Amino acid sequence: MFEEMTKHPVGWLSGDGEESLVVLSSRIRMARNIAGLRYPASADGTTRRKVLEKFDSAVGTSEFLKRGTFIRTETVDRTDGGFLVERHLISPTLLDHLDSSGVYIEPTERVSIMVNEEDHLRIQAITPGLEMDRTMDLASQFDNEVGRLLEYDYDSDFGFLTACPTNVGTGLRASVLIHLPGLVLTRDIDKVIQKISKMGVAVRGFYGEGTDVLGNLFQISNQTTLGKSETDIIEDIERVTRIVIGDEAAARERLRREAFDHICDKIWRAYGILKYARVLSSDEVMNLLSAVRLGIAMGIIDFVSIAVVNEILVFSQPAHLMKFRGKDMTADEMDTFRADMVRGKIGLGH
Repeated sequence: MFEEMTKHPVGWLSGDGEESLVVLSSRIRMARNIAGLRYPASADGTTRRKVLEKFDSAVGTSEFLKRGTFIRTETVDRTDGGFLVERHLISPTLLDHLDSSGVYIEPTERVSIMVNEEDHLRIQAITPGLEMDRTMDLASQFDNEVGRLLEYDYDSDFGFLTACPTNVGTGLRASVLIHLPGLVLTRDIDKVIQKISKMGVAVRGFYGEGTDVLGNLFQISNQTTLGKSETDIIEDIERVTRIVIGDEAAARERLRREAFDHICDKIWRAYGILKYARVLSSDEVMNLLSAVRLGIAMGIIDFVSIAVVNEILVFSQPAHLMKFRGKDMTADEMDTFRADMVRGKIGLGH
């Protein structure tokens, strides 16, 4: 299955969707727990296996869910686990607990369901661009189907009960993955983060909570769910995202006006390194891609598509490279192989 996945790009990085030159993706994640069973953090092995069995049975019962694949991650090694993290199908947290856990993946990879992460179930939908309503509809289809077959832990006063109190209520996290090089280059990013943090959102790194910002890519998500409806949460995230898009547009215009030659030089140098380098680290590729992405958005580069940049973004990550090569590699071997792969893809342009 993993070898087959390497043959095509990640569905949510197609470059389609509204505001796709700034917003890579929209994500909806629903935390759900099965009534009557201890949550993963305090559950013993027997209980965790029971959760897996119940979900596996639900998949086998539902014609809707049968379209996807359910993987028990105890059969997955660290490389394949890393591969799933890099495609944003599982979290780094689940990667550290592959025993008695699982992940369901629907064919387009736009929906995945983690089993026995922090909660029994984490239902996630991701779509390209700023498409919160569409993403919510997609997640709700799977939430409704799983909820039809499994009884959720629900309280009439508090709503969905979850392992973390900040998720109680709707159990909903709405987020966007957004590219903000203009704000970073003008050194306004901290000011913008402080501003939007006061609006009830959290700003995290590329892989979510507890991860670093890579390639000027930030994840913006709601902080609390209790006392808010799903509609409120989605509208809040979209409103804040559009404010940030406006701030980023203003920063890019300032760069065009005050430092155009320097920005052009930065963009073309980045493109040249990606096209001709023989050795590239993962972090270096992320930063160089950020500059090229900015060049595309500003109309400086018009022969490379956002879809190609997005493809390199994922395919240049360590686990993907090892899957392509079919074996483990030393750090030096990986940097050389990564440069070979990037040269091939960036040279194709479209």
